[in-house]
Amino acid sequence: QVQLVESGGGFVQPGGSLRLSCIVSGSIFSINTAGWYRQVSGKEHELVARVINGGGTIYYKDSVKGRFTISRGNAKNTVYLQMNSLKPEDTAVYVCGADGYDDRDTYLRLWGQGTLVTVSS
Repeated sequence: QVQLVESGGGFVQPGGSLRLSCIVSGSIFSINTAGWYRQVSGKEHELVARVINGGGTIYYKDSVKGRFTISRGNAKNTVYLQMNSLKPEDTAVYVCGADGYDDRDTYLRLWGQGTLVTVSS
């Protein structure tokens, strides 16, 4: 079973940093487009960052520009989100999503289960 495995969430104080990881497991998979989304209880989910075209095109939500960095690992099946200068309003469940092709050239759209990031004193 192919799936996205997320890690790196946790509890940090304002101004701290976290690095979220998203790795495809269970199958050979080459990521084309990948993004990180977040959702606060009672609010709509929002796109935080997205990388497409093998890293040539990157999008960031205005509120995280200069603080967050999305990147691809050396392997095509990994994506990261480095979060610096974290603020309490960054508290949310972060979910990664990716599309690409497996070893049989089948197109897939995958979603992780989410990892909780809590920023508080």
